Amino acid sequence: NVKVDREERPDLDEIYMAATQILTGHGGWPNSVFLTPDLEPFFAGTYFPPETRGGMPGFPAVLASLSDAWRNRRGDVREQAAGVARALERYLEEREAGAGELPSPELALRSLADLERRFDREHGGFGGAPKFPTPSNLYLLDELADERPQAAEMLAVTLDRMARGGIYDQLGGGFHRYATDDRWLVPHFEKMLYDNGFLVELTARQAARAGDPEMARVAREIAAWLAREMTSPEGAFWSAQDAETDGEEGAFYVWRRPELAAELDEEALGLLAPIYGFDGPPFFEGDRYVLHLPRPLAEQARRRRMSLPELHAELRPLLERLLVARRRRPPLLVDDKILADWNGIAIAGLAVAGRLLDEPEMVAQAGAAADFVLSEMRPAGGTLLHAWRAGRGKIPAFLADYAHLIRGCLELHRATGDDGRLAAACALADEMHERLEDPEGGYWSAAAAPDLLVRSKEIFDGATPGANAMATLCLLGLAELDGEPRWRRRAERTLAYFAPLAARHPEAARMMTLAARRAAAPEASPAVSQPPVEVAAAVGDPDPQGWRRLEIALAIADGWHLAAPGAEELAGQPPRLAAEDLELDAVRLPEGRPLALAPDADPVPCYVGRVVIEARVRPAGACPRLLLTYQPCDDRRCLAPVERVVPVG
Repeated sequence: NVKVDREERPDLDEIYMAATQILTGHGGWPNSVFLTPDLEPFFAGTYFPPETRGGMPGFPAVLASLSDAWRNRRGDVREQAAGVARALERYLEEREAGAGELPSPELALRSLADLERRFDREHGGFGGAPKFPTPSNLYLLDELADERPQAAEMLAVTLDRMARGGIYDQLGGGFHRYATDDRWLVPHFEKMLYDNGFLVELTARQAARAGDPEMARVAREIAAWLAREMTSPEGAFWSAQDAETDGEEGAFYVWRRPELAAELDEEALGLLAPIYGFDGPPFFEGDRYVLHLPRPLAEQARRRRMSLPELHAELRPLLERLLVARRRRPPLLVDDKILADWNGIAIAGLAVAGRLLDEPEMVAQAGAAADFVLSEMRPAGGTLLHAWRAGRGKIPAFLADYAHLIRGCLELHRATGDDGRLAAACALADEMHERLEDPEGGYWSAAAAPDLLVRSKEIFDGATPGANAMATLCLLGLAELDGEPRWRRRAERTLAYFAPLAARHPEAARMMTLAARRAAAPEASPAVSQPPVEVAAAVGDPDPQGWRRLEIALAIADGWHLAAPGAEELAGQPPRLAAEDLELDAVRLPEGRPLALAPDADPVPCYVGRVVIEARVRPAGACPRLLLTYQPCDDRRCLAPVERVVPVG
């Protein structure tokens, strides 16, 4: 018997899960695959009970039958195994392509159209239960949000519903693995490092784009959970936190009404119950609740005639009481493996979030993890390793390790300006190319090894983005930051190789379509490094007439500008505000700064750097909304106008 940890050997997991699907028509874990001495699979299945029951053979019966077949019908067994091996090769070859032209940047829009067809407008996400975060979907929406209003809407709704659902740990921070229902209400309670590494970045990006304080709160809480519960003594990140306590799913997280009443007085219960969704009948395993936010906290604050910060200040000590009580429960098991790829995901996420939210501690978290992986998991400058545990690193790195760790280094460079991070990214990219490049095109998922029946090239997205797509995006990032021609050549060669496959299946290769878009017009894709405009809003306390003073700060990236009043025909549309169920008064746009948009052109008034718009607002209906529209331009063209919802408390 050989028991394989699929997180340590994703290459073996991919091969033999494909074999199980070929042999049985479905897959899943646990996965039992029976091989010849030549590693060719001849029988497979997922779960076998200890004893035969309900028409399902027990594991001992399966073993006896296979033993008999191997002794008495070995020729037939070997023939079937050879057939499965050939089918595996064909299956994996179909996932490859062949050299062609660069894929069209329009593939990203085809992929977006697929998401629009499947979008759940009420609950966010795509399709029905179960619902997964699926970061490739969210990154594509993030990429297109400044140009396509439907992308911005789908991203905002999905992140909002996830952050308010039970899939998010409302007390301790961090997202669970997936939701078992279509409302993000009841999760599978395991927490994975990679999910939270992606989501700390995506929520921070949304906070910066929309000026959304709740998305910023969620990003900060994820980072705090990573620091508190998922960081090794050496500074790197562990892999996962278990879902079960003594074999009981979710027991650490859920609450019975008497348990809540034991920690809170009647007044506190009355406040928290409607806010955190335990004012109705229990809905988990008969008598328990999963804490969630049925309505946005900003709406709850308005109902109580207070600001959002005031509501948070009132809630904080009560939530802390529940968190302290929860910590008295038996602790969850933590998978203390340190994986290079998952650490790279968290490093990149924290570096981006720290930069966008002006949180140096997040960037320091990312830097400490990068220092550990680059020193302990690449000993003496040798080959990068995939896994580390209990003082020992093992398993040469896979493509995903290189791709995500390179991206982590690039984002640390963007956050800190440290050229050493850029140099580390370059060294890793060269090592990746030397070890895993296929001369025919693309990158192998793993280096050749005696225990690999076949090799594959990962392009399709799953729980994490396809490794070849991430490698391509990193090469494009290196081309932008380092300027060496080899990075772009390698990126374009990989894109050309996978172009036919991406064109056939853009819905399964969203990150590759995103890479194609950036390669076609990298200068038109400001999300490569940061959005061209970041928005933050501050709302004052109401005066006796209910008016609140509003300041909207626009941070405009270097090389970009917005038109100021008087420059409309030459520099795009100036920022403008529109109100729904909201009175808007005393709007003041500051004067622009003279800017010459061409060498021989006269200067026109423009906004660059930091700009503050002032106004007064007063609710005038049940759903007050303030919409800000602006059009980012650089010295060559203007992007499509962007519309964002500004939170007004």
